[in-house]
Amino acid sequence: MIKQIKNFTLNLIAGANVVTVALMLLAGYSDRLYPPDYPHLCWVGMIFPFFLVANLLFLFLWLILSWKRALIPIAGFFLAYVPISIYMPINMQEAPPEGSLKVLSYNVCGYGGNYKYENGFDTVYNYIRYHNFDIVCLQEDIDTWREYVMSRWKKVFEYNDTTILYQSSTSMNCIGIHTRFPILRKERIDYKSVANGSVAYYLLVGSDTVLVINNHLEGTHLNEAERSRYKEMLGGKMVRDTIKAETRFLVSKLSTWMVERAPQADAVHDYIERHRQYPIIVCGDFNDTPISYTRHTIAQGLTDCFTTTGRGFGLSYNQKGFNFRIDQIMCSHHFTPYKCFVDSKMDASDHYPMICSLKMKDKP
Repeated sequence: MIKQIKNFTLNLIAGANVVTVALMLLAGYSDRLYPPDYPHLCWVGMIFPFFLVANLLFLFLWLILSWKRALIPIAGFFLAYVPISIYMPINMQEAPPEGSLKVLSYNVCGYGGNYKYENGFDTVYNYIRYHNFDIVCLQEDIDTWREYVMSRWKKVFEYNDTTILYQSSTSMNCIGIHTRFPILRKERIDYKSVANGSVAYYLLVGSDTVLVINNHLEGTHLNEAERSRYKEMLGGKMVRDTIKAETRFLVSKLSTWMVERAPQADAVHDYIERHRQYPIIVCGDFNDTPISYTRHTIAQGLTDCFTTTGRGFGLSYNQKGFNFRIDQIMCSHHFTPYKCFVDSKMDASDHYPMICSLKMKDKP
């Protein structure tokens, strides 16, 4: 009788483990789902790490109770290798060779200083000047005070441009590039957005025309009150019924804007496909997690620099409760990326900067 109860319990736990593996795979490969067609599932990539941790706990449990059943979580990890390597890669980081381009992608939060620095612009400016970047792509490069900002950037970079994506009587959003290379021309990528956008810059790098696409895709549009309630929920400060209501609201809102971002990602991908003749660098604030249709779509045919040369989670959005890698640097086959990382020591924005070195390959 005791043996039967034990076997029943172990089988019950094994069943729960199988379900966990199935949900982990659904979440891990949910970036293949087109959000407008699957609005109620497109958000599940956000909870992929929870299933990852749960499967790891099952592994430890089986090593204690029944080592043969440890094959269940091990098989789960094997099947989820691709999303695991995207979400938290572990790479040996080589020093970039001489002649590499040092690229920065950074959402500077309108130089607001993340409420930590009295002069946010000077903090960002001094950081960028110190690190001697070759190509700097900024999001929220707000030019409300353009004359002052541009006069300062011209002391560091010979070539500078800021594009206004949205402007009203009360707010503005811009995207900018600051570089050592001549800007031959620029082109706005056409897609519908509330206040965001993507700009393609054509730079003359040596004798090559390099296409740099700087993106600031649609955000989640959560206001301060909604973010505050979400943090209360994570902190266990809400009653159960309120948690259920807030969870439904949050999932609904996140799904809505994932649906909005999908055609934006399609537009960027289509633009890349039409300009494959150029060496391409794609960067920016994608406002979506590593396991998302947005990242998966834009990354097609490109090298995700963090996935291939980075290490760990690379959390680039630093607001408590919303810690994700939503910033990206990608490149075409013309480049070899080296040591892509998120600099978490630079906290002058609600994002951390992402940095990567790119070495252009010799022409065949």
